[in-house]
Amino acid sequence: MSKSQHKKLKRIAIGETLRLIPRAPEVETPEPEEGKDAGGIPPIESRLRHNILRMPEEIDKASGIVIYGRRIKSLLYTTDIALIRNNDADAIFCVYPFTASRAISAAVIHAASTPVFCGVGGGTTQGVRAVYLATDAENQGAMGVVLNAPIPNRDLRSIARVLDIPIVVTVTNAETDVEKRIHNGAAIINVAAGANTPDVVMQIRADFPKLPIMASSGKTAESIKATIKAGANAIVYTPPSSHEMFSSVMAKYREKPGRV
Repeated sequence: MSKSQHKKLKRIAIGETLRLIPRAPEVETPEPEEGKDAGGIPPIESRLRHNILRMPEEIDKASGIVIYGRRIKSLLYTTDIALIRNNDADAIFCVYPFTASRAISAAVIHAASTPVFCGVGGGTTQGVRAVYLATDAENQGAMGVVLNAPIPNRDLRSIARVLDIPIVVTVTNAETDVEKRIHNGAAIINVAAGANTPDVVMQIRADFPKLPIMASSGKTAESIKATIKAGANAIVYTPPSSHEMFSSVMAKYREKPGRV
């Protein structure tokens, strides 16, 4: 068989194979979301990865905090890898109610496609261990580290001396001496005061007009608006659980008969 005949047969074989492959259904181009896409350019989505957790549109009204040239308005408060891989938040807020762990921060940073702010202690984890975990988080690629409200100022100062990424310090009530937190190395204040969050944000903003503030806002549109109006630059959003989100999906599945 000549070389030209061999090439011809190869082309025929490839053509037959391609005809056997089923074509993917056409994907309708979604309408652009108001406020999301400047110039009316539609967002790019795929047939399988369009169903993601979207941040409330009210968060777009926040001014944002610019860190290394990137504007952060929304932070998703979760360590759930499935949610971390399927959301449109500007960053991940990786804080959890256990002692800080390198394994957890490494897993979240590896899974996330957006910047991560890692909790490194402040409550049960203090002293040299908190310094070590903060340094480790920076080396893993975290955009910033988060310290819980009980962190002593001496530990905050020690961490600030070795890090080159922003330190976020959590404030849980109006009695916190924010000025001392700033003096000892806090670059950003995170307000988590429950129902009193807007009031605490307003008080801090009055005292420190140029201080970057992120805050937990609750899940309603009204609470988000109130927190931003009070002076928060970015919102830490607590998502529904995977169980809650999957319940709605299962409800739709039950409406349709199964395919045989």
